[in-house]
Amino acid sequence: MARVPYLRREDADESLKPLYDRLETERKVPTANIFLALTHAPTQLDAFLTYANSLRAADLSPRLRELAILTVGHATRSAYEVAHHQSHGLKAGLTGEQLAAVADFEHSGLFDETEKAVMRLARESTLQVDVSEETWQAAAAHLTSRQMVELSLSVAWYNSGVRIMGLLDIDLEDNYPDPFAHSPV
Repeated sequence: MARVPYLRREDADESLKPLYDRLETERKVPTANIFLALTHAPTQLDAFLTYANSLRAADLSPRLRELAILTVGHATRSAYEVAHHQSHGLKAGLTGEQLAAVADFEHSGLFDETEKAVMRLARESTLQVDVSEETWQAAAAHLTSRQMVELSLSVAWYNSGVRIMGLLDIDLEDNYPDPFAHSPV
């Protein structure tokens, strides 16, 4: 159970109507629980949406971005993050088989050298914060400086997201299956 109530449009103050309009225009309907919780801090939620949108408009390929996000989700065992980003991964061209292999990407033949380098960077940053020069250079060999900065911003952003979800104990919506329901801890 979430630590703050989900503030739905019908229960919110009229002054928040433009924020709900934005959420419904830019995100899925019905509005995801993470956003319903964050509506308690409307100024920050508005900025949160703007920043998240900027990451989606980056030069970094959506496929690599989603692999990095899914790696963050698996490294932190964030069912919410993984469940929500599997559909984004499919839209970015990942297969169902690849989505199932993200958690054990090192032993999978489904990812190329660039994808594995990006996933290693995302995992290492998530679990250790600092990234080794070797890990950095392996990804940088395939990406421009701009893309490396965008990748860094995406990894850091989604790490903050999983921590917000954990702090607020955001519930996974009923229409999303728990990706860890049948996997060992």
